[in-house]
Amino acid sequence: MEQLDPDRLSAAQLAAMRRSLISGRGALTRRSLLRASGIGALTLGGLSALTSCGIPPARREDGAAAASADHSEQEKVLNFSNWTEYMDTSEDEKSRPTLEEFGKRTGIEVKYSEDINDNVEFFGKIRPQLAAGQDTGRDLIVVTDWLAARIIRLGWAQKLDPSRLPHAYANLSPQFRSPDWDPGRSYSYPWTGISTVIAYNSKATEGRKVDSVTQLLDDPSLKGRVGFLTEMRDSVGMTLLDQGKDPANFTTADFDGAIGRLQKGVDTKQIRRFTGNDYTADLDKGDLAACLAWAGDVIQLQAGNPDIKYAVPAAGYITSSDNLLVPAQARHKANAEKLIDYYYELPVAARLAAFISYVCPVDGVKDELAKIDPALAENTLIVPDKAMTAKSHAFRSLSSEEETAYEEKFTKLIGA
Repeated sequence: MEQLDPDRLSAAQLAAMRRSLISGRGALTRRSLLRASGIGALTLGGLSALTSCGIPPARREDGAAAASADHSEQEKVLNFSNWTEYMDTSEDEKSRPTLEEFGKRTGIEVKYSEDINDNVEFFGKIRPQLAAGQDTGRDLIVVTDWLAARIIRLGWAQKLDPSRLPHAYANLSPQFRSPDWDPGRSYSYPWTGISTVIAYNSKATEGRKVDSVTQLLDDPSLKGRVGFLTEMRDSVGMTLLDQGKDPANFTTADFDGAIGRLQKGVDTKQIRRFTGNDYTADLDKGDLAACLAWAGDVIQLQAGNPDIKYAVPAAGYITSSDNLLVPAQARHKANAEKLIDYYYELPVAARLAAFISYVCPVDGVKDELAKIDPALAENTLIVPDKAMTAKSHAFRSLSSEEETAYEEKFTKLIGA
């Protein structure tokens, strides 16, 4: 197992984390993007929690968390930590229908907390307990794939019992079945997928479609009105695809080639700026004619502006995921597995997808979703069809050395 040390982060990695908090997916995400206000920031204390040299990491060479006593039979409780507005709620916002139904069916009381504002901040909260081999007080958490990979590599996630996950095993979309950081999904199941596509304002482009990274970087009519993302895996991954490279299997030379391609866009002022979620306001107004965008944002923008369009490049697009994990030493693993499996039942998955508008990782959900909203069921940004799925690519896992080197190059590119 890779000896990845969370106590040693380079300046470039810390800068990338700050970017994610200030303007990236970690800053204003999910449905809260267009409805609200900000959701917290990582303080210097939070970052120091990641970089301090306190409790030594309790790594296991086999990548598995040490077995812990499961109290699920005696304690019908489940402590579930998730992102804000990442769960269906009633119209009056006083209840969470699918969670309440789960409780009635199983007798398990779900103590649900929207206490994940950002991957890095959250990891800073739970790292000391995980490193010390202690219970975090959480039985189920939702973290983005790169952090899920880190937790699994460090031996801080419990291996799931397939016998308790019949619906999850049967209904997991092939697109998400075997990430390189958790082959066969031994430790995790996706909560949602997050697709990176091209969005454009058809009024700002005078009706012209924008459907490739090449067009973003070379079309003179778009000069100065193009946006790329401050998330390295998204901007570099989409550029790698455009150059005919595989984001799941690329070399440092390939990475450098993508950086050089983007640098040219900066030097010629084709690229207006690199953004996080704040691209939405500029795209809505037309200050950005076209940009890389996250699919969930596009769906929400289209609800209020018919000029917002999107395109999936012929070269493909980048997909990441937010994932369910059971932390090491969690007291109620079996209860957590019951809830994971519950959200892979087709009617339940449809209700969740209809509310949060992100890629549903549950295969066969379309017919159930159509009963709720036929338009959502036909939206391939929520339920990818075969053609859409075939264009999906994941950015491969990076070693700690690669992540440091690549983030330094990307930070220099975007001037952060």
